Amino acid sequence: MQWLTLASVGPEMAAKQFQELRSQVPLLYALLSVNALALGYTHYEAAPIWMSVLVPCALAVVGGLRAVAWLRYDPAAFDHAAIIRLLRRTATLGCILSAAYIVWSLRLTVFGGPDERAHVAMFVGITVIGCIFCLSHLPQGAVLVASFTTIPYLLFYLLASGNTVYIAIALNIFLVTLVVMRVLMNGFSAFAKLVQSQSETARLNREVTLLAHTDMLTGLPNRRLFFSDLRQMMEGRDATSSPLSLGVIDLDRFKAANDTYGHLVGDQILAQVGARLTEEFADRGSVARLGGDEFAFLMEVSGESAIALMTGVCQRLAEPYLTDGVTISIGASCGIATTSGTRLDASALYERADYALYTSKSSRRGLPTLYSEAHEAAVRSERAVEAALQAADLDRELTIHLQPVVNARTHALSAVEVLARWTSPTLGPISPAVFVPVAERTGIVHRLTVKLFDLALAAAVDLPDTTAVCFNLSAHDLTSPGTILSLISALRNSGIAPSRIVFELTETAMLRDFEAAREALGVLSALGAQVAIDDFGTGHASLSYLRELPIGRVKIDRSFVSGDKALERRDLLGAVIAMCRSLGLPCVAEGVETEEQMAFLREAGCDALQGYLIARPMPAPALRDWMEAPRAVAVA
Repeated sequence: MQWLTLASVGPEMAAKQFQELRSQVPLLYALLSVNALALGYTHYEAAPIWMSVLVPCALAVVGGLRAVAWLRYDPAAFDHAAIIRLLRRTATLGCILSAAYIVWSLRLTVFGGPDERAHVAMFVGITVIGCIFCLSHLPQGAVLVASFTTIPYLLFYLLASGNTVYIAIALNIFLVTLVVMRVLMNGFSAFAKLVQSQSETARLNREVTLLAHTDMLTGLPNRRLFFSDLRQMMEGRDATSSPLSLGVIDLDRFKAANDTYGHLVGDQILAQVGARLTEEFADRGSVARLGGDEFAFLMEVSGESAIALMTGVCQRLAEPYLTDGVTISIGASCGIATTSGTRLDASALYERADYALYTSKSSRRGLPTLYSEAHEAAVRSERAVEAALQAADLDRELTIHLQPVVNARTHALSAVEVLARWTSPTLGPISPAVFVPVAERTGIVHRLTVKLFDLALAAAVDLPDTTAVCFNLSAHDLTSPGTILSLISALRNSGIAPSRIVFELTETAMLRDFEAAREALGVLSALGAQVAIDDFGTGHASLSYLRELPIGRVKIDRSFVSGDKALERRDLLGAVIAMCRSLGLPCVAEGVETEEQMAFLREAGCDALQGYLIARPMPAPALRDWMEAPRAVAVA
């Protein structure tokens, strides 16, 4: 029988048997030793000294040694194979000792009178029942012990005693043993089912825990497990501990690919990114997917070592991805922060890495950036701006400047672009490039946008009806239904014709949430307002978006017109202008600074011009003076 040889016992079951037997087997040996000594004592005067003293003492010594051995067993030192060997040895020793006890006790029946023989019968019965119960978690041993004692005992009295009383006692003990064995088997069956149930519950708990801590798309640890590991690794660290580097990775151009080719292709790309990151960080550190196209890693290395590694990782992530027969190229930027020489908590370390990532996305796209003292100074400056902005009286501190946009042929004023200006009573003038991102992160951007739009509408009242007013919308504005509704309400109440308002948005803002952008711009366009793409040529929008969105005009980014690489981009600039003309979209060139640039743009067919050559941004009163001043008129 396979169960009798312990061949089918699994690791969990064997471990549980071992655990229970550690407390029961010493009791078994104690029972055997005491009973043996008691039986020898009652036969001291009747039996030879070696049978009444030496044998029981020897059996008691063996039992004591085995009991001590079991008490000293360390479960941590036993693997499954060792436990199985121990259980087999226990069953084997049980057989040997059972045979020794039964042979010795039956041999004593020829000595002494009826009382001594009755003690032998009682000894066998008590010992058998006690052994069975002590070995209840090792039924293999219990069956063997019962077999090696009760069967010889029964046969001895049936065949050799001739005493009906002792025959009845033997039969009675045999029947009781059978009943006890049946009870033992039932109990062990329930015990085995309980162990199996506990094992299955533990397995399911492990699977649930794994699912709760794993990103199903990439197979990487998820955000919950990453921050749990981060907090554990940060515990007890101080300025003298070995450095821990945390990096945040954000994919470049992934959203454009996801919107263009669909979410299924996007998921396949993310899965491939996860596989590449797993390979790159094998035996180096842990990497996780935080959500969307954002990943993070932890490594116990210096910031410089992390930068060296991530430079190669970013290059690896920039290699083309082949999915569904389509080759797609994206990239990755990374921000890294380290605990070296500083005392930080988990949140502060992550915030530093996230800020370094923001720097990479802004000025080092496709490369890793290590958080530095310069970043720390910038963070402190932004916090000061944030505090001042939170406490700002926008009605008093916020103003607008207007920059003219003129017809490329006639130089007649065709539009003005509204530019925000904020002067803090504590910090002084703050650039929009500084306070607008702060307003977006802190949730103040809604109030800021609505206030600026009110100022723009007020300025539009004093401008000619033929002059359009261009107002910039951010990605946050486009994804905020409350902001869009506030703009519509303000426009309706102003009395300004909606057709005079041009809402400008960048390609980046449009692609951040294309569906939300399409819905918001559709509502504004239905109202009668115009929509323009700003900084065209710097993002990664598909040209099909020019047809999918209600775009009415295109503003070409200044990098095509002025700057170090403008001359190299002249052919591309001419192609962009030609494309706009073929699509029937008026185009505006930004950043016009020289007469030569203006001449080229006019010759290429550009419709309107904006830049310092035309006029710098100015307050509304100054714009009225500029409009009244004589200006040179270009010729066709």
